[in-house]
Formats: sequence, structure tokens, C-alpha cells
Amino acid sequence: MSLRRAKITAVSHHVPERRVTNHDLAKVVDTSDEWIHDRTGIRERRIADKGIGASDLGAKAAQKLLEQRGIDASEIDLIIFATVTPDMFFPSSACLVQDKIGASRAWGFDLSGACSGFLYALSTGVQFIATGAHRKVLVIGADIMTSIINFQDRATCVLFGDGAGAVLLEAAEDGEEGIIDCMLRCDGSGGQYLYMPAGGSLNPSSVETVQKKMHYVHQDGRNVFKFAVRGMVEISQDILSKNKVDIEDIKLYIPHQANMRIIRAAMDKLRMDESRVAINIDKYANTTAATIPICLSEAIESKRVERNDYILMASFGAGFTWGSVLLRWEI
Repeated sequence: MSLRRAKITAVSHHVPERRVTNHDLAKVVDTSDEWIHDRTGIRERRIADKGIGASDLGAKAAQKLLEQRGIDASEIDLIIFATVTPDMFFPSSACLVQDKIGASRAWGFDLSGACSGFLYALSTGVQFIATGAHRKVLVIGADIMTSIINFQDRATCVLFGDGAGAVLLEAAEDGEEGIIDCMLRCDGSGGQYLYMPAGGSLNPSSVETVQKKMHYVHQDGRNVFKFAVRGMVEISQDILSKNKVDIEDIKLYIPHQANMRIIRAAMDKLRMDESRVAINIDKYANTTAATIPICLSEAIESKRVERNDYILMASFGAGFTWGSVLLRWEI
């Protein structure tokens, strides 16, 4: 069986309207704009209103994408929804999006890869295009991280925001490269450094788990930083080496937006100039599975990328999970 190449044919994003600046946070927790920006690069983040789920943000991003591509939702075959903050355990957020956008012929599922979730989902979607199983695959990365943040903990509450990004995968035409390669990794021994201890089958929700604040993000920032820089740099170098592409040939590098210090450390080790790096952490903070597709969407909107340009994406997240995707932009 000959495999087909997949390419991205549309990309979009959606973020909540509500902006919360560092100055706003300083009113509710012991912090300051200077303290946050110096350590993270973040100036503000978007926060979803109560009653809004990840599927709502994902559906809006998907609707924008359909309008951009000029197709009806009924043409979508599969929806892969990357998130760690689904609306609920079940039904999946992919099913909720399917209903909200009217994708009557699509099936779908959620994928949990934390901050690497979008690249995990993108790689998964590529396989369905490559084998010919599907013609149009919708890949969404969306998270409402503020729903699982303790706003009394200044070490974590300043880091995250809410948002969604989406791409459409279709078969590449003859002579097009599209998605060139995907490399994905995980190391479960790092799970102790970034996790949410309660809410699952191990520690089901109870009065005790709520009182102990076990439904919030717990992070060992020092260890996450160390592993994130090394992981993103090494896998970026590996995918380039494997495919014989020089770092100088990359038009745009899209790293996960977790912390500006991590991004700069990775840039330095890869010898990438900031003019070729997508950075929006100052506006949105860490939106987990949404950071990379939001960056890509904004880069296309601002015409930072043209047809035939190489794009390199890299992520690192809880699990530990990390990955990289190399592609050529074909639209």
C-alpha cells in the first residue's frame, strides 16, 4: 500500500475576549507585573467565562477554519481534540464539537498529551490521511487551564491562559511535501514534576480531595525547565538531521509557549534568531495544547510564512511528553 502525504490546508484560532493582565493578578495574589514578566515573559492572558468549556473554544476555532477553507462541516471525516481540560470525562469534547459545528458525518475522540497534545493529535491525524482512510481530518488543540489553577498559588496561577487552535489535514498534491515528519516521545518517570493529583480513578473527587486542593496543577518548575529545554532542543535537532534539513532553512520555528526563558534557551542552543521564532506568550500565557496552533494561525495571518517555507514545531509537557513536527507550508 502506498502512503499519501498529508498537508495543512487551513488553520485558525479562537481565544476568550476577557483579558487578565499581570496587574490584575497582583490584586488577588502576592505578585507584580515585573516579577511575572521577568520570570516568564507573560504580560496578560485570556480567561474564559464561567459556563464555557474547552469544546466551546474548539468549536469556534473550527467554525472559523471551515469558513476559511470554504467547506461545510459535513465534509469532515474525523475530529481529534487534544486537551487536558475536557468539558467532562464523557462524552468526549470531540463529540461535543461534532454536534456544535454540525459535522454530521464525522467521528472523533479526545487525546491527552498535555502541552504536547496538539503535536500528538496532528501526528495521529496524518496517519488517517496517509493511509487513505479519510480525506479531511480536523485537529483541535484547546484548553481552559484556568479551570484547574489555584489562584492563591502565585507559582502556577500566573503561567496559564485559555484558548484554542485548529488545523485541517488533507492529502497533499503531487509534488507537495506537506507534513514531512513527526517525532514523538514520552518519559513517565517525569510525571511527578507536573500533574494534577485528583479527579481521576486513583483519587476520585471527594470533600477531602477538594479541601487538600488536589484538583489544581502541581508543578516543580525547576525540573520542568531543565527537561523542557533539553527535550525540545534534542528532538528538533533529531528531526532536522533525519530529514537532512539545515536549521538555517527553517523559516519559522514554533516552540511551545510555556515560559520565555525556556523559549530563549532553546533558541540559543539551536542558534535561531528571534525573527524566525513564533512568540506570543506575552499575550496568551501557556494555553497548553493550544499554544502551537495559535502561534501558527497568527503567523499565517501576519504573512510570516509563504508557500514552500519550512516550519518546525516543538513541544514539551506533562508526562513527560515532547515532540517535533517538520512541515513545508503548501498554501
